[in-house]
Amino acid sequence: MTLFLLNVLLAIAWMAVNGDFSFTGLVVGLILGHLVLYVSRPLFPGQSFFRHLWGGIGFFFWFLKELWVSSIKVAKAVLSPNIGSRPGVIAMPLDAETDAEITLLACCITLTPGTLSLDVSPDRKTLYIHAMFIDDPEQLKRETKETMERRILEFMR
Repeated sequence: MTLFLLNVLLAIAWMAVNGDFSFTGLVVGLILGHLVLYVSRPLFPGQSFFRHLWGGIGFFFWFLKELWVSSIKVAKAVLSPNIGSRPGVIAMPLDAETDAEITLLACCITLTPGTLSLDVSPDRKTLYIHAMFIDDPEQLKRETKETMERRILEFMR
């Protein structure tokens, strides 16, 4: 968190030096501040700022791709005369432990068309998911764990 704050302070300093307090000035300042901090990262041992930042950006673009693919799949199913969906509820065991990890996973599942997070078990070990297309429940669990949950845990831990 301290490197993030330092990055913001460097961006503000950049804007002050240039006298450009616009959104573009802020973005340029953040990028330049990030580059300065990246070059000086040996001065900050044990910081996971860069891993979290780039992991989060990578997850964002991966999620946009998944959102697009699932939207097309749902649109095809809705517009075709034979929907062919097999809806159902699955119980997926969780590797996510913290509230933030579980919440982000549940929100991403809910945001993806065709799926909906229903509930988390009281012991926080199982997430109940409703899906529009369940051909094989085990495959859906495996795909969700190996793609979405794994990616979330990679950048949040």
